[in-house]
Amino acid sequence: MGELRIGMVGYAFMGEAHSQAWRTVNRVYDLPVRARMSLIAGRDKANVAAAADRLGWDEHTTDWRDLINRDDIDLVDICTPGDSHAEIACAALAAGKHVLCEKPLANTVEEARAMVAAADAARAQGVRAMCGFTYRRVPAVTFMRRLIAEGRLGELRHVRAVYLQDWITDPEFPLVWRLQKDKAGSGALGDIGAHIIDMTQFVTGQAITGLSGLTETFVTERPLPSGDGAALGAATAGASSKGPVTVDDAALFVARLSGGAVATFEATRMATGRKNGLRIEVNGAKGSLAFDLERLNELEYYDGTLPGTELGFRRILVTEPDHPYLSAWWPTGHLIGYEHGFTHQARDLLEAIGTGTDPEPSFADALGVQLVLDAVERSAGSGAWVQV
Repeated sequence: MGELRIGMVGYAFMGEAHSQAWRTVNRVYDLPVRARMSLIAGRDKANVAAAADRLGWDEHTTDWRDLINRDDIDLVDICTPGDSHAEIACAALAAGKHVLCEKPLANTVEEARAMVAAADAARAQGVRAMCGFTYRRVPAVTFMRRLIAEGRLGELRHVRAVYLQDWITDPEFPLVWRLQKDKAGSGALGDIGAHIIDMTQFVTGQAITGLSGLTETFVTERPLPSGDGAALGAATAGASSKGPVTVDDAALFVARLSGGAVATFEATRMATGRKNGLRIEVNGAKGSLAFDLERLNELEYYDGTLPGTELGFRRILVTEPDHPYLSAWWPTGHLIGYEHGFTHQARDLLEAIGTGTDPEPSFADALGVQLVLDAVERSAGSGAWVQV
């Protein structure tokens, strides 16, 4: 078994989740390569040193360029705000290093296109790149895609996708980086809306072709934060001075899919009482399927081909060893959690690198999501229907 030496940029929320995955993946799955947590980078010397010790990294640095320049780093894992994704990813790929980049891929379509071009050039040299739309790796979501591909729902007609959170409902919550367009690219739209865009296209096998959207910012200025303010809900307000919120608090749009279905999307961080409420429902001519992230081991399935006396939604408990990813985990009926999707993501990437195949979602797949995000913003600005 070969060793793949990982360098990761970022140590906050996503850095912690990715570290959990790298620590776990080879202890669970039999893979052609073994991940070594070699080097973690972050701007604050004390914080990155503490993170390296806590999360299990061999070394730490305050300059992400060290990951690029060192010969003993094989893969760069990018867990930073979106404004640095393109620079880090393109440099890593040019240096011949595999890349895993958190979603959304970039802050702009132009940056995303440059990253796709860099990935295409690197691929010719055997270097792989993948974007981290982790919810694809929740076994119930992967299984949902399989059932739809098998035709269990028939012709697809409707998709309803929502992602509802409430961690910024307090107007005194500070102006963290996720509320600044120059760092985050967009607000709820890119942060959580990107997930339901990718999930819809993933489970249906259809692309979003046109849409009409609106966005809203309910709290237009907030107190400046003290400290990094990197993690969700972790920052505290500092000085009494305030700064402008330059991203959306909520984004909604209706869309058409390439196979003829119509869809509605809602992403907000202002849904009071909703902590991490991602739900997607797909209705077809023969049946329906629904997934709820807060019940991530289950699917709701309606089989419209049954006799009328037997109709009704039923629960599928996705814990069998024949379900995606689950043969390596626990006995039937024993549940998995949020962190397991990241381990499955690491598994798929190591498998692809070890076997010389292309991982998914690719940077090109992630560009497809970026184009939808851009179309929503353009539609919200103009009030017009926009082709993707």
